[in-house]
Amino acid sequence: MMRLDIDLEKRLGHFAFSARFAVEGRRIGIFGPSGSGKSTLGNLLAGLLSPDAGTILLDGRDLFSSERRVNLAPERRRVAVVFQHAHLFPHLNVRRNLLYGFRRTPADRRKLTLEDVATALDISHLLGRGVGELSGGEKQRVALGRALLASPDLLILDEPLSALDRGLKEQIIPFLRKSLRRFAIPYLYISHSLSEMRLLTDQVLLFADGELQEISDADTLARQRMTSSRGGYLNHLTLSDPREVGSLLGYRWGENELLVSHHDNPQGGLFELSSKDVVLFKKHPHALSARNLLTGTITELIPMGGSVGAVLSCGGERLIAQVVREAALELGMSVGGQVYGAIKASAFRRLV
Repeated sequence: MMRLDIDLEKRLGHFAFSARFAVEGRRIGIFGPSGSGKSTLGNLLAGLLSPDAGTILLDGRDLFSSERRVNLAPERRRVAVVFQHAHLFPHLNVRRNLLYGFRRTPADRRKLTLEDVATALDISHLLGRGVGELSGGEKQRVALGRALLASPDLLILDEPLSALDRGLKEQIIPFLRKSLRRFAIPYLYISHSLSEMRLLTDQVLLFADGELQEISDADTLARQRMTSSRGGYLNHLTLSDPREVGSLLGYRWGENELLVSHHDNPQGGLFELSSKDVVLFKKHPHALSARNLLTGTITELIPMGGSVGAVLSCGGERLIAQVVREAALELGMSVGGQVYGAIKASAFRRLV
């Protein structure tokens, strides 16, 4: 568990950053649009920028204090950073890149071994390679491994996936989740992606225009942005026990079986489903092309301008569907009421 106490002021040209908060946890997100101050906060914490005034306390230890005239150099802060570009040393191979911070960490502070980290990130076979021989996803895994091996008190992940295409993001997220959970190093995850926030954080600090707006959690933020997001609310469903059902895969989801189109990794895992891909019916439809039909009890209605989000209890699991306000009225939707939800097999996207 980590505690971070912040009271900072910083001006960069016309941009003014101001933040005052205390947060405690191990998986903390920094979320907001470009130019909101997310990376500025990360750079101030890491010592890559000096505040104009204020304090930074990490687990009660002064990293910066204008009043006490403390401004620790980056190498003394025990804060490691992984940026959106890997910034590996081109003249060092993978092994030597990984060991760069490890060798500069006192022996009594080393928490991890090269073997542990290389195994968790699946890069053992890359140790002898040069940096120029790596793919973008491999470079990011090596950069993460290098940061972990420095055994920091705080790891800052500053948009680590934003430079990768969707396919590479889907490859690296499982490694991020597994290694960060396994090694239990507290981290700040900086991103403008709510999906990444939901997968990798517990608490979220929302920034806009250089100021902290609120401290929440990623699921609450996703529900608030349901109507403004082109994809609606993205349900995260943990599916298990796949079996062949004709040309489809049948997965267990609570008391339900969901039929999903075949994909590259036919195993259990986490899947994404947009609230807009759940079509609601008041009565049981006699025939439909969608392969999934769920019975749901409405536990909550979320009015959002011209749309309504319906939180459904389906066989012990939660699902959020989204309909326009007129459809909600025609369906007579109310808390405690029952509806039927139809979902195409092709609507599910595997996350991890």
